[in-house]
Amino acid sequence: MNGRWAPFFVLFAAILWGTTGTTQDFAPEAAHPFAIGATRLAIGGLFLTGIVLVTGKFNFQNWSIKSTFIASLCMALFQPLFFSAVSITGVAIGTVVAIGSAPLFSGLAEWVYVKIRPSKIWWYSTSLAIIGCLMLFVNKESVSVNPVGILMALGAGFSFACYTLVSRTLVKTHSSLAVVAVVFTLSAMLLAPFLFIFDMSWLMSFRGVGVSLHLGITATGIAYFFFARGLVQVSSSTAVTLSLAEPLTAAVLGVFVLGEYLTVTSWFGILLLLLGIGLLLMSSKKHAVNRIRTNNY
Repeated sequence: MNGRWAPFFVLFAAILWGTTGTTQDFAPEAAHPFAIGATRLAIGGLFLTGIVLVTGKFNFQNWSIKSTFIASLCMALFQPLFFSAVSITGVAIGTVVAIGSAPLFSGLAEWVYVKIRPSKIWWYSTSLAIIGCLMLFVNKESVSVNPVGILMALGAGFSFACYTLVSRTLVKTHSSLAVVAVVFTLSAMLLAPFLFIFDMSWLMSFRGVGVSLHLGITATGIAYFFFARGLVQVSSSTAVTLSLAEPLTAAVLGVFVLGEYLTVTSWFGILLLLLGIGLLLMSSKKHAVNRIRTNNY
């Protein structure tokens, strides 16, 4: 794969993730966020596994069971931790802490475990993107800081950062499609109890089926496949920072699809998010071009 396109694969994945909030707004009222998360992983896992079986991409030779389980556990934990944080401490604080902390956890984990120190450009762009994310959500609602909710949001950010770091080691040696298929199928199994705890009758409605298919196939299966493809060439810290395009997409869709109103502060936050992501994309593209030139000589 051409390395210069890898960051855009990650960005495209983040844009698809950004549709989840708008999609959930159309879900039946009886649909509990935990049930939606479990259904999303189940459909995504089945979708990816079906494609892998059809294309024959399965190859279990030298497959790391430990890394696969850790990645699956991290993805399974992210769903309930994030939804719990949002329900306890509010959408604004829960989203900012969870999504904003993920790049920092990722950068530190990569520094400690992979011995790769984040570049200055990464720090600049990540700082701009996190500040932008904070400004985007600061006027969404009255601020309610709950310690338990904050801890859960930090747990969600840490889980996503760990998932990204571990997944990158898997896609280096195995098909990206096979990796996400196995990881999401196992994640769905870990969250399967939620399908029996909550009322699932909403799945029988037309809206319930439509929402579930979009979240499972588009916002999970396709999105994480592109994310994994990008991880082959992009560092985990850069990938997690680029994923901040998710709240940006959600905000824009909220305005144009749901008719939500954004303040001047929120629009300025969007501008900072775009600037931070743009800096990282330009830096990644320049690095990819330099690597190609080096390989040619």
